Amino acid sequence: MAAQLGYLLTAGALPSVSLGIIPRARRSRPMWPQEVFHVYDENLVSVELLAARVQVTQPSEIALYLKAFEQLRAMAVYGAEARTLIVRAIDALH
Repeated sequence: MAAQLGYLLTAGALPSVSLGIIPRARRSRPMWPQEVFHVYDENLVSVELLAARVQVTQPSEIALYLKAFEQLRAMAVYGAEARTLIVRAIDALH
């Protein structure tokens, strides 16, 4: 796991990557992630379920995922604060 966390430090430093981490101690959590989803654009969302990957293409359904992403993004920390959380997680493993 330490190597995976180290990779997040490396990837998060790339100029084309925005790495956000939702702190465990976040007091106001209007939502919790329900499943893994990837927003590709305003026309496609891919949802990973236990038994399948679902391709969402209905505009009204995509809007729900875009709203969820914005809520999760707003709870996350970025930059130095995110790196600090990753380093603390690595230290906790040792």
